[in-house]
Amino acid sequence: MTPFARRLTRDVSCVTLSCNAFRCSTCNALLRAILTAVKRCWAGDDDPLMLAYHDREWGVPLHGDRELFAKLVLDGFQAGLSWAVILHKRARFLEAFDGFDPERMARYQAPKLAQLLRDPGIVRNRQKVRAAVSNARAFLEFREREGSFDAFLWGFVGHAPKQYRRRSLRDLPARSRESDRMSAALTQRGFRFVGPTICYAFMQAVGMVNDHLVTCFRHAEVRRLAAHG
Repeated sequence: MTPFARRLTRDVSCVTLSCNAFRCSTCNALLRAILTAVKRCWAGDDDPLMLAYHDREWGVPLHGDRELFAKLVLDGFQAGLSWAVILHKRARFLEAFDGFDPERMARYQAPKLAQLLRDPGIVRNRQKVRAAVSNARAFLEFREREGSFDAFLWGFVGHAPKQYRRRSLRDLPARSRESDRMSAALTQRGFRFVGPTICYAFMQAVGMVNDHLVTCFRHAEVRRLAAHG
C-alpha cells in the first residue's frame, strides 16, 4: 500500500469534499484504483486533489459556453505556474470571481479589483486579474456578435475530440497547429492570456484532445466517453 493509500484510509477524508471516506463513492473508487496499482500517465499518489483531477476531469469532453469560459480563465491564471497551484485554489477562485459569471465579472470596477488583489486564496497577479475581467467582456461581446462560444472553440478540432496514442510524456507537445489557430482567433477577439501553450493545455483539459498516454487507464475510458458524445 502506498503512503497516500495509508493516509486516505487513516484520515477517512475525501479528496474532493469533507465526508466519511468509507461511505463515499468517490473515495472508494479512488482507493480501489490506488490499491490495484492502475497505471497513470502523470498523476502521482502524493497529491490527492491532482489524482482525482486526473482520474475524473482531465481529458473528459467539456461543453457549455460558461463552463468553457471558466476553464479558459483558470488556465490563464496558470501561465507561468503549475496546474497544481491553480487546482488547489480553484474553490476560492470560484467564490472570489462570483462563480466565473461573465455578466458579473464584466461589471467589476476598481474596488472589486482591489479586493481580489488582496485575496490570498487566489493568484494575486494584477495583469491576470485584469485579464480575467477583460476576457469576461470579450466573451459577452463574442456571444452577442457570433453566437455559441462552445461551437467556436470545438470548431478548432472539427467538433470531435482528437484521439492520440502517445506512449511517453516526452511525446506530449506544448502546442499544436490547432492551439496556434485558437490562440490567434481568441486574441483577435480581445482575449488575453490565451497564448498557444495555454490554449493547448486548455484543449487537453477539456477533452478536445485525448493526451492520456496509451499506458494510462484513463486513455481508453476517455476515448469511450468521446465516442458516446
